Amino acid sequence: MTDLRKVVFPVAGMGTRFLPATKATPKEMLPILDKPLIQYGVEEALSAGMKDVIMVTGRGKRAIEDHFDISVELEANLRSAGKGDLYEQVSQVARMANIAYIRQKEPKGLGHAVLCARDWVGDECFGVSLADELMVSEKSALSQLRDLHEKTGASVVGLVRVPADKVSRYGIVAAHDEDGLLRIDRLVEKPAIADAPSDMALMGRYIFTPRLFDYLEKQTPGSLSEIQLTDAMDGLAKEEPMYGVILDGARFDAGNPVGFLQANIALGLNHPDYAEALKQFIRTLPI
Repeated sequence: MTDLRKVVFPVAGMGTRFLPATKATPKEMLPILDKPLIQYGVEEALSAGMKDVIMVTGRGKRAIEDHFDISVELEANLRSAGKGDLYEQVSQVARMANIAYIRQKEPKGLGHAVLCARDWVGDECFGVSLADELMVSEKSALSQLRDLHEKTGASVVGLVRVPADKVSRYGIVAAHDEDGLLRIDRLVEKPAIADAPSDMALMGRYIFTPRLFDYLEKQTPGSLSEIQLTDAMDGLAKEEPMYGVILDGARFDAGNPVGFLQANIALGLNHPDYAEALKQFIRTLPI
C-alpha cells in the first residue's frame, strides 16, 4: 500500500469574484451552512487518510490559520456556559489535522502554488485539493482517487463530464481505455470548443507522484506570467502513467457566487436542522 498522507491546499487566491465580501475575509472562509468552505476540504482529506495538510497561503489569509488553531478562551467560555455541543465542534476543528502554512509570495498561478510545497512534500506521493470545488458524495472525492492510486501507484486525477459548450472553462483530458482504467494521454487548459479532445474536465482533486515537481520547476510561464498546473501534468502524463476517475457525487463550483449559493441551498435542503424551514420558505417565493 502506498503511504499517502500529505495533501496540498492552494489558498492564496484573492477571491475577486466575491468582492466586497472578500476584501477582509478569505473566500475559503465563506460559510457553506455552518462551516467555512475550507473545512469541507480538510474533512474530505482526512476521510481519505491524508492527515498532513499544507496550506499555500498569501496575504490576507490569516483567518484560515486562526480557524484551525486552538482558541483557549473560546473553548473555556463554551465549557463554562454549558455549551458542550459547540465546544466539541470548535475543539474538533482545531485538532482535526496536522496543518502547516507556506506563503506564496507572488501570484504566479496554480502550478507555482503547488511548487511552493515541494520541500514539505519531499519525495512522497501527495494529494492536491482545490477547496473552491465542493464535492458532496457518499465516498469522498479524494477517497475515490486514492482507491485507484493504491492499485496503480500512479498519479490519479478527478474528472467530471461537462456540456460541450462549457469545455473552454476547464482543463480537458484526452484518454483511452487501458484494462478497464482511464489512462490519460494529454491535457489541454481551457481549449476552444472545436479543439477540446473530450468532455472530461479536471475537477480540482489530484494525487501526484513527486515527479510532478520536476515539470513544474522547468515549466515556462504562460499568460500573466503564471505557471499552469495543467501544462506540467501534460508533461508528466507523457512520461509515466496517469489515470482519471469520473467522480461520483454532486459537484458545486463554490468559487463563484452562483455555485456558492447552489451549494448552500442543496446542503441546507439535506440538513436535519434546516431542511424543513428552508423548504417552507422556498415554497413562498414567487418562482
